Amino acid sequence: MQCGVRLERRLLKVLKALAEYLDISLAEVIELCALTAFEQPDGFSRGTQKRIAALREVYEVDYGLSDLQRRLFVAG
Repeated sequence: MQCGVRLERRLLKVLKALAEYLDISLAEVIELCALTAFEQPDGFSRGTQKRIAALREVYEVDYGLSDLQRRLFVAG
């Protein structure tokens, strides 16, 4: 799905450079960042973590960071 996201110019440059370094798309880097933040134990409060889990269930996000990493970085 495509959406418009406004990012600070320097941060966007870092994300684009990381995508190039990893040889993946900018969208995939953003997805990695989001899933990493969602799954870090200290990233959000317990209440917010519960809300994220509920929203992931509602929107059927049935994959996690390890699944995405495996899909992106496993040679094959």
